[in-house]
Amino acid sequence: MYFKREELKKFRSFNGPLIDVRSPSEYYKGHMPNSINIPLFDNDERAIVGKIYKKEGRESAVTKGLIFVEEKIETLLNSLFKCIENHKYRNPVIDIDDSLIRIYCARGGMRSLSIGWLLEKYKFKVITLRGGYKQYRRWIIDSFSNKYDLVVIGGKTGTGKTKLLKLLENNDYQTIDLEGFACHRGSTFGGLGKNKQPSNEHFENLIAERLNSFKTNKHIFVEAESSNIGKCKVPHELFNQMKNSKRIEIIRSESNRLDELISTYSVFKQDELEESVLRIKKRLGPQRTKIAIDSIKEKKWDAVCRAVLEYYDKCYEYEKIGKNNIKRIDLTDLEYDKNIIELINNIL
Repeated sequence: MYFKREELKKFRSFNGPLIDVRSPSEYYKGHMPNSINIPLFDNDERAIVGKIYKKEGRESAVTKGLIFVEEKIETLLNSLFKCIENHKYRNPVIDIDDSLIRIYCARGGMRSLSIGWLLEKYKFKVITLRGGYKQYRRWIIDSFSNKYDLVVIGGKTGTGKTKLLKLLENNDYQTIDLEGFACHRGSTFGGLGKNKQPSNEHFENLIAERLNSFKTNKHIFVEAESSNIGKCKVPHELFNQMKNSKRIEIIRSESNRLDELISTYSVFKQDELEESVLRIKKRLGPQRTKIAIDSIKEKKWDAVCRAVLEYYDKCYEYEKIGKNNIKRIDLTDLEYDKNIIELINNIL
């Protein structure tokens, strides 16, 4: 059972398990969020089949592929059955017998068809994606050309922009946490306490999926970022929209900002903090670098944050996201609660 490109949304909307049968390396590079990787071939097997296809043609490649599958058919089936059972356990209100098991590979070809055929022999209802992951990626890229009603949340380091974004999300506002998707806060300290960053391709997948879940007639709040968040790059079209969007500029006192930074970073290990400071030592200069390193050793967190705050404030002068349509709001000494949301609504 197949779908054309315009029906991709329908494929994504089904409640059944979503299984990616590509190799682990393909899956790591990028995949449909919430999919489970059950590869028909591992990385080495895929490379071997690919070489045979190029040198000897399709028939020889298929024969070699069948040999690989035959050797591990029991393990493959067990993985598929376990995935289906786990999905049923996590979604008890869904009748797995009446739902479609969704399967995709790179182009919607032999790999997904083979797994689909296998599951159908066990009386499961299966749907495969025409065009596969490549079709999905075309939809992802196209998504960033759509126009969105973005509202950028800006402010100097330590003003609690991420905290405000989370407050809005918890109160049912549409938000995109770019730093959350990137597993990075965007600064030299940004990777502390975070998981490994996703590939840039998968970073794009996460953003596009989030964008396409929103209502187009409502604001979408996003934190002001540079084009790069750690190793992840914000999609060019989206970044251009951010540069020309409405901007809410958060103002907080230096004391508030220092408190925010101390509570965020003082929990990390001494060597991790020192390593982060040393990465920007050329820009901090020898004096501020020494102050920061010595203060970390002595756990003088106020001095550490002051040493780097001046540097980040200077960097902030060059940040231009949404600078043509700014509305400022002073949140000095205020708690980030529903009263803050009312203040924001009043200035939009």
